[in-house]
Amino acid sequence: MTPEPAPAEQTNPRWPQRLIEAALALHDNRLADAEPRLRTHLKEDPFDVAAIRMMAELAGRIGRYRDAEALLRRALELSPAFTAARANLAIVLHRLNRPVEAIEQLDIVTGDEPDHLGNANLKAAALGRIGGFDEAITLYEQVLAKAPGQPRVWMSYGHMLKTVGRQADGIAAYRRAIDLAPALGEVWWSLANLKTIRFDDADIVAMKAALTLPDISDEDRFHLDFALGKAFEDRRQAAVAFAHYAAGNALRRKSVVYEPDETRRFVDQSIALFTPAFFAARAGQGHAAPDPIFVLGMPRAGSTLIEQILSSHSLVEGTSELPDIPMLARRIKGYPGTVADLAPDDLAAMGAEYLKRAAIQRRTDAPFFIDKLPNNWAHAGLIRLILPNATIIDARRHPLGCCFSNFKQHFARGQAFSYDLAEMGRYYRDYVRLMAHLDTAMPRPPHRVFYEAMVDNTEAQVRALLAACGLAFEPACLAFHETERAVRTASSEQVRRPIFSEGKAAWLPFEPWLDPLKDALGDVLAAYPDVPA
Repeated sequence: MTPEPAPAEQTNPRWPQRLIEAALALHDNRLADAEPRLRTHLKEDPFDVAAIRMMAELAGRIGRYRDAEALLRRALELSPAFTAARANLAIVLHRLNRPVEAIEQLDIVTGDEPDHLGNANLKAAALGRIGGFDEAITLYEQVLAKAPGQPRVWMSYGHMLKTVGRQADGIAAYRRAIDLAPALGEVWWSLANLKTIRFDDADIVAMKAALTLPDISDEDRFHLDFALGKAFEDRRQAAVAFAHYAAGNALRRKSVVYEPDETRRFVDQSIALFTPAFFAARAGQGHAAPDPIFVLGMPRAGSTLIEQILSSHSLVEGTSELPDIPMLARRIKGYPGTVADLAPDDLAAMGAEYLKRAAIQRRTDAPFFIDKLPNNWAHAGLIRLILPNATIIDARRHPLGCCFSNFKQHFARGQAFSYDLAEMGRYYRDYVRLMAHLDTAMPRPPHRVFYEAMVDNTEAQVRALLAACGLAFEPACLAFHETERAVRTASSEQVRRPIFSEGKAAWLPFEPWLDPLKDALGDVLAAYPDVPA
């Protein structure tokens, strides 16, 4: 029921032996055996749509989704009624974070296969990406009514219920998934990630038992370790909790690709490029719309809180963490250095495209909307060029509090820097370094919100935040926890409560194990909330 690549074509006795062997190799995940057979066959018969689809599946399995998309579109060009290829294309588009296009393909597929539950499940996931939560929930309910024994669908249903604030229903869905699959680590972590429930003794026994299973996957194992870390942290057993957090992070780090030196080089290049003279030479360029409010910075620094406060204002719509700025940046070959080569028309077109893409997430006619992707800090200079009138808010939190909060958080995707304390310290340093430079280099520098100040003096900070956005004060912004809206991030349940101070000191019990982080942070830690000279 999960949106996984469809299996290879059933072997057909009329196929040549080479194609049958390729299909069997794909079935067994022997990709190195499948690829040369498929290439040879397609050289002899380039119009064989079954073979093209298998080659697309192979490309998808190794993460070459754009190649897979091109192959599947070729198959559909040759055979528009090839429903299986169209379903595969929807999966690829979903993984390329193009949910609107995925839904378009799924709507066509549904006409051919109206009862295919896997397609309905994928459409529900895609709808969730664009804010179609109510329709997604209805689809999940239809799938589960016909196939109630699917633990991962129950989990996805729980995610959607949590997003719209139906916490009790979400917990019930997660618990149903656990009943069906007690060793499914991701659903245990999903419960822990609510941040508002505590595991009981039976839960801890069940999670520990799952860890002892001989065939447990790495994915289940690290999710269970993160969940157990939360369970023991809630019980104030810091040593045991840290051991589980450390084990989960170490295992997860093995499967992610991250090179701290690349982040350092990127920041060096950005600082060299984005000078006051560079911005002055491009004054008046870009798209003039003032609509976006970018909330950026480190993850777990209070960005969801800021979004919830701002979206409680009558003129502001909260959306989510939009992927569009990084997508636009990736399209600039040689980025960031080659930004200097962009013409005025290029900058304006990029601003217009961002607004068009972001509009997919809009549900109201409010004049302003929020994009709270934290990692946009790396693209703040580009944002100022293509959207010179946008507001940029930098959410900042104490280095140890912020970084340790990341260390105990398993992110569904991205944030590859967060699974090693020393690497995270370096990442935080580079973030501070670039933002400190942009404070003086670019027009309309970011407005900085310190999490601790927001907790200690909420009204003054909220008033300053609204003023930075050019908004009049509204009392609803102080009652942000009463605002009903969908929240998709890890802090979704926390921002539905009044502001609390516990987060400021949550790292203190774990200080004995944070030396690698402290060493990597260096003078950034000593200078906080200021920055080193």
